[in-house]
Parts: sequence; C-alpha cells; structure tokens
Amino acid sequence: MSADDIYNVCRVHERLITGGQPTEEQLREAAAEGCQAVINIAPQNPRYSLADEKTSVLDTGMLYWHLPVDWEAPTEADFRAFVTQMDKWGEKKLLVHCAANYRVSAFYSLYAMLRLGWTAEQADEFIAARWQPAEYPPWPDFIADIRALISRGEID
Repeated sequence: MSADDIYNVCRVHERLITGGQPTEEQLREAAAEGCQAVINIAPQNPRYSLADEKTSVLDTGMLYWHLPVDWEAPTEADFRAFVTQMDKWGEKKLLVHCAANYRVSAFYSLYAMLRLGWTAEQADEFIAARWQPAEYPPWPDFIADIRALISRGEID
C-alpha cells in the first residue's frame, strides 16, 4: 500500500499530494514518502473520517491542521484560512485531503490561481479531473466568488 492508494489521489508536484480521506496505513505511507504535514479540510464525520486523525498524523511525526469546511456552505473565511496554511507550510511536502478530493481540488485550484498564476482554464481542468462542481450547489457560486475576489486583488 502507498499514498497512491488514497481515494481520488493526485500528485500535483513533488511537494503536494491531494486526495480523499486516507486510512491510517496510508497516512503512515505518506509519512514514509516524506510528507511532513497533513491539511484536512473535511468536517469530522464518523462515516468518512478516522476516529482521531490528528493523533494518527502526529504519531507519524507529521504536523496536522484541520479546517472543517462545510460541504453545503464553503466560505471566503475558509479559503482565507486555507491560503494562510498553504503559505505557512508551502515549502513542506504536504498531504492535503478532504473526504473525496472535491473540496481540496476546488480550494487548491483557487490557491494556485492566487499564488501560482494558474489560469481559470487550468483550475477548471484540475477540478474536472475529479468532479463537476456544477452538480453540487453551492460550489459553482463559491468558486466564482473567490475567483472574483482574486481578480480584484481582494485576497492576498
């Protein structure tokens, strides 16, 4: 088993893996592959989440940060908090996950537009490889709203 077995995994580049909810063994594999921190943006849900992910992550020696983004109501504040953590830990090798790599692909694509110069087309392709936001309100509006803030320079 490896980090590549995480549900809906994507190796974005050498320092970033995104995915759905990893198992405890997959967390250990991510640590063994050199991941230094885990960012989890899924709410705690007994159906999808590990019982105590923070402890599982810390036991591997990785750092852990949890931002429970409500699937039904992602916010600008959530995105701003995500940007802060990505900036803070951006030089570390990261595993960034949610339940299915839907929230994460949306948040990371917006982050990449803000920080890495991705175009809207690149961001759309990154998301579309995993899911279709149009099928899941309120995500199209959330993505459009954050993109508008980015284009107006209101998020830095």
